[in-house]
Amino acid sequence: MRLNCDLGESYGSYTMGMDAEVMPHIHLANVACGFHGGDPLTLQRTLTLAARHGVTVGAHPSYPDLIGFGRRSMHLSREELVADILYQVAALDGMAASTGVQLEYIKPHGALYNDMMANAEVREGVMQAVATYHRPLKLMLLATPGADQHRDEAEQAGVSGLLFEAFADRCYDDDGSLLSRRKPGAVHDRESTLTQVRQLLHDRSVTSISGHRLALEADTICVHGDNIEGVRAIEAIRAIVDEA
Repeated sequence: MRLNCDLGESYGSYTMGMDAEVMPHIHLANVACGFHGGDPLTLQRTLTLAARHGVTVGAHPSYPDLIGFGRRSMHLSREELVADILYQVAALDGMAASTGVQLEYIKPHGALYNDMMANAEVREGVMQAVATYHRPLKLMLLATPGADQHRDEAEQAGVSGLLFEAFADRCYDDDGSLLSRRKPGAVHDRESTLTQVRQLLHDRSVTSISGHRLALEADTICVHGDNIEGVRAIEAIRAIVDEA
């Protein structure tokens, strides 16, 4: 089981996350592409950090929503959505290659990720973008009880492969989606986070908000290092993963 984290999201004078502290403890870095965060210098520094620590890099594209940090849904045409994703991925891919790093996958950010999971048309657009990129890249998406359907969709779209992720610190709704952050208990405390990680590793499942066991086929666990407590949690999660 590999750990992934969203990184490279600082922009100008705005610092987001603790990239240097997080990078030594993860396996996969989802690097912003400029549309929700990540100015060119930040991306270059993040890619250099990834290379130094041997961390696999993926593109983390979003809706064109820098002001809203990519957290607002946008109604784009299929043509616009595909072009926006390809533009972001190509930019990061070129910077990565110039840093000696090869881009391996794409993980949409924020509202685009949520819309991809909830809306088949958006998901089709994302998969079309991944499939039409000039070389094979995998798509990372949420591990849910509907994984088989998502595999079929990816195969039909021509996507080379999927990476299914679970979340260490997020509570799950009964349908396998992430519980909305607007609802109480959406984000776990440290103890509950570590408990969920152990359950994912040893039982391949999570417990939903109502106490139901949800079987999940996860390839990777998403962690968040927005502050020092988050970094310490990542260190503890990595220790659990390494012992499993």
